[in-house]
Amino acid sequence: MSDGPSPTRWSDAEARAVLRDVFDAAVASADPGAAVLRHLPERPKGRCVVIGAGKASVAMAAALDAAWGDVDLSGVVVTRHGQRAAAGRIEVLEASHPTPDAMSEEAGRRILAAVKGLTADDLVVALMSGGGSSLMVLPAGGMTLADKQAVNASLLASGANIVEMNAVRKHLSAIKGGRLALAAHPARVVTLAISDIPGDDPAAIASGPTVADASTLADVHEIIARYKIDLPPAAQAVLAACEETPKSLSAQNSVRVIAAPSLALAVAAQIAAKAGLAPLILGDALEGESRELGVVMAGIARSCRLNGFPVAAPAVLLSGGETTVTIGKGRAGRGGRNTEFLLAFAIAMAGEPGIFALAADSDGIDGTEDAAGAFVTPDTLVLARTANLDPRSHLVAHDSYSFFAGIGDLICTGPTGTNVNDIRAVLITRGGRQAD
Repeated sequence: MSDGPSPTRWSDAEARAVLRDVFDAAVASADPGAAVLRHLPERPKGRCVVIGAGKASVAMAAALDAAWGDVDLSGVVVTRHGQRAAAGRIEVLEASHPTPDAMSEEAGRRILAAVKGLTADDLVVALMSGGGSSLMVLPAGGMTLADKQAVNASLLASGANIVEMNAVRKHLSAIKGGRLALAAHPARVVTLAISDIPGDDPAAIASGPTVADASTLADVHEIIARYKIDLPPAAQAVLAACEETPKSLSAQNSVRVIAAPSLALAVAAQIAAKAGLAPLILGDALEGESRELGVVMAGIARSCRLNGFPVAAPAVLLSGGETTVTIGKGRAGRGGRNTEFLLAFAIAMAGEPGIFALAADSDGIDGTEDAAGAFVTPDTLVLARTANLDPRSHLVAHDSYSFFAGIGDLICTGPTGTNVNDIRAVLITRGGRQAD
């Protein structure tokens, strides 16, 4: 692309390259180590205990350990299986995501034990990022790990959004919803968080183990009723005991969101502008059903191309947030929220010329698959027909991964080590009906 694409007509390769540049820049802007170094807290008089949970926790911990070589520092963090790396003096555990396993419970116990017995001169640095809710669990009351896994499975299949799911998780946990910070008292607790939550609410990141919780038991009961979520008897007993999460914590504690979807989208917009595109950020907290958002986004893209509204081509529509895929009672195929969004988008676009799209999870893993997301081009449905793939059947079966694998348009980055939620970019390369 050294000579730059045509103002209205871009080749398939050019469009794909720009979309990938936009996505990669957004992910790079949330580099965990660099973000931690920009937000180091005041050094403690006593010890520093580092704890953390999430896909970015290891890189964050390693950066802190290297920066504070002269501080009496120790700790433990947990990340996803297969993502272990060295973090200096800080121990690294691996557990399961999105469904917790025995190591998730062990991580919860180890992290809770690490913050006990501290003094007012000590500092706890909590490194929280996406995925922390399942990587660090400690069931409340008489709940077992199996109970916790059953609750998590019901939540993931319910259609509830991430904030609603976390409200339930907090009230069924002995460590989340601010309870970890209570255990660390009287030590000062500084939380450095990488947000993957719509609106960047730190109380929702990894279910807010060090942050006071505004959700209530009444909220939880309403969520369970609205989504008809099945709870095992032990979980029902915990909620019936009417024990609220902490609604306030020590004033000396603080929380800093050091990387977030809004910042990632701003960087993506800069890259798009340098490529000659007019960027329009539609928001960093788009929610709802993935397939429905795909149809809506197709309509906006078509309006841009034909009518120049809300932005004239050549342009790129940028958005973030976390959509949902409601499985219901049927058996689902393979796929995540980004590939489901894209499949619905491709069907709605029906081969409209000059419009390309990328949607991918910034952590490199869309749902539970090995792809971050996929591409859609004007030829997507043509490629599907050639490969004998029925896009509508794949959408009904929630089998979007298999669809894009079949046409060779999955995006596989591997784990990125960070998580600022989904990045969606729709590139409109032609403007006006006369371009057809």
